Amino acid sequence: MTEPADLLHHCLYFTANSLGRSITRLAEEAFRPTGLSPSHAFVLMTAAGSPGIGPGDLAAKLALAPSTVTRFVDALVAKGLLSRTAEGRAARLAATPAGLALLKGIEKSWKRLHRAYSDVLGPDGDRLAADIHAACRKLEGEEG
Repeated sequence: MTEPADLLHHCLYFTANSLGRSITRLAEEAFRPTGLSPSHAFVLMTAAGSPGIGPGDLAAKLALAPSTVTRFVDALVAKGLLSRTAEGRAARLAATPAGLALLKGIEKSWKRLHRAYSDVLGPDGDRLAADIHAACRKLEGEEG
């Protein structure tokens, strides 16, 4: 009989979640100096790179649920790092001066995260990220 642990280590669901927990620990450590969670930092960075972006487009770029992006945006607006303006029924987002001031620190944290997993995985880390991205797109039916 196959041991349950052997089954789990060959299960994409189990191994992907395990990888997610491991990379989350590295990311939280890398982004700690910014005072933001990695997710909040990526929302801010993405919004800063696309001034006037709507929450729906931001959610699509980050592959996050719109409700999740709304929570992140609400937190960043409350911290004074993002502004939200209404255009009719649509909302437009932009980084505030305080948010823009954090971007260099966010970029350093992103590089620190990349270095942390590259130190362990070497060039396989970049290939793994590309493979996981491609797999996600396929599983979501975006490419076949």
